[in-house]
Amino acid sequence: MINRGSRATKTGFGEGLLEAGLRNSEVFCIGADITASVGCNLFADALPQRFISLGIAEQNCIGVAAGLALEGKIPVFSTYGVFAAHRAMDQIRVSVCYNNLHVVIGGAHAGVSVGPDGATHQALEDLAMMRVLPNMTVLSPCDATQTRLATIAAIEKCKGPVYLRFGREAMPDFTDIDQDFEIGKSQLLRDGNDLTIIATGHLVWRAVLAAEILESGGIHARVINMHTIKPIDKDAIILAANETGAILAAEEHQVNGGLGSAVAEVVVQQLPVPMAFVGMPDRFGESGEPGQLMEKFGMTAEAIAETGKRLLIRKMEMARFKLPSDSYKKTSAG
Repeated sequence: MINRGSRATKTGFGEGLLEAGLRNSEVFCIGADITASVGCNLFADALPQRFISLGIAEQNCIGVAAGLALEGKIPVFSTYGVFAAHRAMDQIRVSVCYNNLHVVIGGAHAGVSVGPDGATHQALEDLAMMRVLPNMTVLSPCDATQTRLATIAAIEKCKGPVYLRFGREAMPDFTDIDQDFEIGKSQLLRDGNDLTIIATGHLVWRAVLAAEILESGGIHARVINMHTIKPIDKDAIILAANETGAILAAEEHQVNGGLGSAVAEVVVQQLPVPMAFVGMPDRFGESGEPGQLMEKFGMTAEAIAETGKRLLIRKMEMARFKLPSDSYKKTSAG
């Protein structure tokens, strides 16, 4: 992996949207009065005849998107994630998901890294809200390059509703520009056998840095980029649980209901192993500089590494008290 510098993931969203729009005249973009803020300005400038600005009316935007989808168009609507996932939840659930319509929803300004905009504009519950909806695909790419590819895939490869999460601040752009982005298939970024760090969104790069910190101490961490929250890559999770025996989930989202919960659902049903979680600790965000907020709420590479060390200790302690499989069978039988 090579860090090509920093770019905002919203830029990748805008690039992917324009690219798909230039290839397919059925792609429409719906704006909510914050066109440039969410990366839709590239499409609006190049294809104004297919850009519809409805103002600050998110619920109406979803209704119009549903209507366009029923007429065979591919509508893409984007606004801040807090407004897309929460304010328009009823319309998304009933008009879009219930009818299984191909509407792509871009949830911008994800996480506390939005910074000074504060708690009201920091999307920290959107993954939880969107992944429980039947028929909904949920994507959370890690950098601008992957966001571009995820946007194209959401438009060109999906048939039903899609929620695509991305951020505003510039972040390291490090994934392969020629990567084969496949919805529902995670990416192994680094191998290891001591524990696995499964990360999504902006915390993927920090997870890679955390693995390097752990490596310096002789701990070999596997790093998986879980860019698709739903459908989640169960095979990769089960393999990681089997081969490393401990899983740490890292996300710029509430620790409840998001990536960590989705991973835990797989682990507890398939192969229970010790788990740990890095994310927002069940509270609202606040105003501040992005870096300061990430540090305050424990979402830095150093924090991930420290959590990994504690998880490894738990793994070792549990291994001491674990009965051999044959002994367990005998005990259970008799």
